[in-house]
Amino acid sequence: MAEHAPDTALASDRYYFLIRRLHSLSGLIPLGVFLCLHLGANATILAGGAAPGGEFQRSVDRIHALGPLLVPVEIVGIFIPLAFHALLGFQILFSGRSNAQDYPYAGNIRYTLQRVTAVIAFFFIVFHLWQLHWVGAVFGGGAFAVHDAGGNPAAARTTADALQSAWWVAPIYAIGIVSVVYHLANGVWTSLITWGITIRPQAQRTAGYACAVFGVLLCLVGLGALRGFRTFEPGEQAGAAPHVTQAADRPK
Repeated sequence: MAEHAPDTALASDRYYFLIRRLHSLSGLIPLGVFLCLHLGANATILAGGAAPGGEFQRSVDRIHALGPLLVPVEIVGIFIPLAFHALLGFQILFSGRSNAQDYPYAGNIRYTLQRVTAVIAFFFIVFHLWQLHWVGAVFGGGAFAVHDAGGNPAAARTTADALQSAWWVAPIYAIGIVSVVYHLANGVWTSLITWGITIRPQAQRTAGYACAVFGVLLCLVGLGALRGFRTFEPGEQAGAAPHVTQAADRPK
């Protein structure tokens, strides 16, 4: 039996190699792409115009134009990859060990921050889903609605209502946005190394600068959207009846 041990170890290493790359890939596609699109769509709340929140409403309407396909697309394209990435991420977190406190080099600090932001991002996403996604309605959340009970546009207003519901909500979103964006930007940098794209130190430094710029810009987009919803007057969305909280367009 002993002579087969090296083959078993090799198979285990190959399995681990594959799983780690699938974990890396899921963080980039589709989750990273979705995050960029999601924050970009939210930032349309900052667009001016005669109709307050009109551009954001149009962005939401384009998404919900999928109709009955929206829920399957969310499940297959977002929730399943998110569950896989999170579960494997926690397994990596609990099996890994950081020495950043003993050796505070930049790489070790990034290692620690990547894992700290992963935990923050996970709980932030759960909170965000509970508060604004239709799945949260089962647990008393799900405040977001595309239109109100009267058929009026309600996307911007219901989002603003949720973010303005208590003083501590916006800080949670600010911390969550920064954590999610850092986790993605640093994840892109490490993925380039993992996939053998940036092998040389100079290439890694260049990629590091590029990922830092990407992260800062995406963070500004996310925080800008947050500010837009925080300053949005709950009753000002054009065509919307103020203070209507009944959601009418959630997927069933």
